[in-house]
Amino acid sequence: MNKSSPFPYFSVIFLLLNVSPIISTTPTTEKEYSTFYQCLKNQTTFSDQVSNILFTQTNPSFSTLLQAYIRNSRFNTTSTPKPIIVITPQQGSHVQGAVFCAKSIGIQLKIRSGGHDYEGISYISNEPFIILDMFNFRNITVDIENEVAMVQTGATLGELYYRIWEKSKVHGFPSGVCPSVGVGGHLSGGGYGNMIRNFGLSIDHVIDAQIVDANGRILDKEAMGEELFWAIRGGGGASFGVIISYTVKLVHVPEIVTVFKVGKTLEENATELVLQWQKVAPLADDRLFMRLILQPVSSKVVKGKKTIEATVMALFLGGADEVVKILGKEFPVLGLMKENCSEMSWIGSVLWWANFDNGTKPDALLDRNYEASFSKKKSDYVEKTISKEGLEGIWKEMLELRKTGFVFNPYGGKMNEVPCDATPFPHRAGNLFKIQYSVNWDEPGIDVERNFTNQARRLYRYMTPFVSNSPRRAFLNYRDLDIGTNNFGKNSYEEGAVYGVKYFNNNYQRLVKIKTKVDPENIFRNEQSIPTHPSKPEFAHASAIIYVMKSGQDLACTLLDWSLHE
Repeated sequence: MNKSSPFPYFSVIFLLLNVSPIISTTPTTEKEYSTFYQCLKNQTTFSDQVSNILFTQTNPSFSTLLQAYIRNSRFNTTSTPKPIIVITPQQGSHVQGAVFCAKSIGIQLKIRSGGHDYEGISYISNEPFIILDMFNFRNITVDIENEVAMVQTGATLGELYYRIWEKSKVHGFPSGVCPSVGVGGHLSGGGYGNMIRNFGLSIDHVIDAQIVDANGRILDKEAMGEELFWAIRGGGGASFGVIISYTVKLVHVPEIVTVFKVGKTLEENATELVLQWQKVAPLADDRLFMRLILQPVSSKVVKGKKTIEATVMALFLGGADEVVKILGKEFPVLGLMKENCSEMSWIGSVLWWANFDNGTKPDALLDRNYEASFSKKKSDYVEKTISKEGLEGIWKEMLELRKTGFVFNPYGGKMNEVPCDATPFPHRAGNLFKIQYSVNWDEPGIDVERNFTNQARRLYRYMTPFVSNSPRRAFLNYRDLDIGTNNFGKNSYEEGAVYGVKYFNNNYQRLVKIKTKVDPENIFRNEQSIPTHPSKPEFAHASAIIYVMKSGQDLACTLLDWSLHE
């Protein structure tokens, strides 16, 4: 590995331009443009690659390229802040050049892989910025003999699943169910999917990585050291550098798995189903993952009336007869029968979960097209079952809102076996399930957006008594700017702690320490990135007390944790 030179051969042409009236970013000065240009020129050996890797706002392909990986239509409007440049690197030296020159000029560098981050922070900013779009970094090498795969971070989950399937019908990888999600953001934030109870998170199977650090060096696991390697497996890679690739350990899957989807409305005893699901889903056979989807729907009983439908969507790593027998005993209210089940290969289940039609060929997973909608998501963790009275109140609130729904994802199994500090992802044992709040709409407009986002926020507030507290926890891959943002001014550490303890709990302090060591100038930053450590010790301890007061954590435990990682 090249561990020393930050001066890559990087081919670019840079055009000085006037910012279009629809561009809402604050334009950089002529001096900044010139400085950035000269930096790139000094690092460049011109080649035929030029037009393929650099796109300014005057380039005819700029808008198409920018919009290609915007997965939330909320952030695809004329008023949405636009980057000054989009760089589409094709090799590691291009990434090194982008990091080196962004650092030299002091301009913000946004890193995008699949563009699925819910708040668009990989491709928007309120300060002048450049997008480093990693979609060309999509090579995947599968080594079945050693049961590993090297996957570049611009690849999608669908591409990874397909390449594994090409080599083996009894290997898979535990990760997300949406095939167009980019590997880079997904794995660096934790990596969550429908085999979590049997195999844990994606990051639990990462054995190596390549990263371009703040000094422009390409480092592997050995070169970066254990601390940085720990941080980029669940701590959000964009806080620490540009991750180029991950090497992952594959898992064994049966030749035949079973999927099913069973739904009931309130009129069909959905409340009892949800009560029983809470007690069964986190404790059932580890091979069984039963997602619960709760949403307002039109009643089939009373015309014009809304009701709540509870749908169990499941994957079982085994045959239909076995899962029917298990749930007949443990989850009788579901009423699962063999005719509700479909047996198929693991790759077939990947397609089923992604809502492809029956009979769809696996190569559909290579399609990067994605039909984006307007959406708002939030997250929570539940540690105690919600009572019947509690559920009935929730149904009432949902019916008044009429649009916002839930996805409950069960924990247990392998998640109870991995220590909460094994990776930065802290939400392991003690949680029954994770909640995703979800509202989607198709009509653009500020007033429409305000209405629907406020619905999600209202339901989130209503759920306060039923979810984790001190702090109220959140999942990094369900990015949510409502829980706090960072302006990176004099109060950067305190601002970072507000959202940092929600995402990382006691692991936050260790992440701050690593960030301060590997990126002291805070080159890699976004609205919710890990901040650097305050420079004076007395400020550090004062800041710890402040964030404890804000989050409601136990002071003694937190200061003890601080001292351990200082």
